[in-house]
Parts: sequence; C-alpha cells; structure tokens
Amino acid sequence: MDLSKLYDNRFADIRIERNEIWRILCQQFFQKFVPRDASVLDVGSGDCEFINNIRCARKYAVDLNARITEFAGADVTVILAQATRLQQLQNDTVDVVFMSNLLEHMASKDEALESLKEALRVLRPGGKILILQPNVRFAYAEYWDFWDHHIPISDRSLCEALVLAGFKVETVLPRFLPYTTKSRIPKAPFLVKLYLHLPFLWRLFGKQTFVLARKVAQPTCALGNTWEEVDGSTIIPD
Repeated sequence: MDLSKLYDNRFADIRIERNEIWRILCQQFFQKFVPRDASVLDVGSGDCEFINNIRCARKYAVDLNARITEFAGADVTVILAQATRLQQLQNDTVDVVFMSNLLEHMASKDEALESLKEALRVLRPGGKILILQPNVRFAYAEYWDFWDHHIPISDRSLCEALVLAGFKVETVLPRFLPYTTKSRIPKAPFLVKLYLHLPFLWRLFGKQTFVLARKVAQPTCALGNTWEEVDGSTIIPD
C-alpha cells in the first residue's frame, strides 16, 4: 500500500490543525505520564505530532512511511521499520512506548500481539506503554470508513492483548477522545483544553480508548473472569 499517497489524501488539508491539537494533548494530558528525563519511542508515528510535541530526553520515531523524515523534529531519531521488528533498539532501553491509532492497521491479531511483545522487549522494567486506540464498541458505525483498518479492537480486547504480551494494565479509559480529528466537534485550542478538563464530555463524545500498561519484572499473565478484573488496574467505566 502506498502510505504516502494514502495519508496525504487523508490528512494533507488538516496537518497544521492536527499538530496544534496534538500540542495541546501532549501538554495537558500525555506529558504527565512522561518524565522529562525519559527515553520515548513513538511506534507508528505518522506525521510525528506526538513525538515532536512531547518533552523528554531522547526521542525515537518508528514508521514504515519514508516521509517520516520530513516531519520528525531535529531531536528525533527516525527508524524505518515494522512495529514487529524494532531491531535497532536493544532490550530494556526505553522508558515509554507510545502507540496511537496503530494496532487496527495490523494485518492480523497475531501481528498486533507481536507488536506489543516487541514494545515490551525494548521497555525497561517498570517502563510504560501508552496506547490511544479507536474503540470498536463505540465507533462501530464508522470504524471501517478507513481503507487500512483491518482488525476490530475494543478496550476490552486491547487489555487482554496487553496481558497476553506480558504487560500489567494499570489505567483504562474506555471513552476518551473523539474518533477522528475530522469529526464535527469544534477543535479550537481552547475547546480542546476544555474538553480534556471535563471528563463528563468524554462519555458523550469519546470513541477512542486510552490504556496505560507497565512492564513489570515478573509479569503475571492471568486474567480474572471478566476484563475488569485485571489485577491492580484503574478502570473508568463506560
């Protein structure tokens, strides 16, 4: 698939607007999970809106689209690779892994699981993975509007996959952000800030899930009878 052509068609007219949204998202939400001295890996970084706007000591951006080099900041190390093969990164070297709108693009659930296992490999013990993911439970009507969406993923199946990969799930927001930056919801900077500070709006408009999971020294891969019983997690009910 010609990724450059696909994403130019999808985002070329809103790239400036998207970057401003991500600047606010990083400042007002994601930064609290990322220490300033951290090493951060953005997997499936696209136009690099997250990795360019997050503040940290070392930045890595991984994508298959060669045009990533046009968007990455001067302080970002670019890696052209599949999410399942991060061979340029050694074991236990990254503090935070970030994935946004990535796993639904995988060819299969096996490939998505391998991507999570590869993220676990490069994370240091105690390191975190932050995932922002369209939730098919709440975006079922529009989930398949994008040609490159291959597998359906909900907050619940994502938590199961993370546990299977060896992570400990800590925080789950089943409803967080709207489904797409092309939604009709106003996206002026002050409105984005307001949205982030009014969680009751997430229940009305949120169709993307946010999950934080951690690499522990000796992960336990057991789930309870229901997904809410992942030991030690903080679940914000839908």
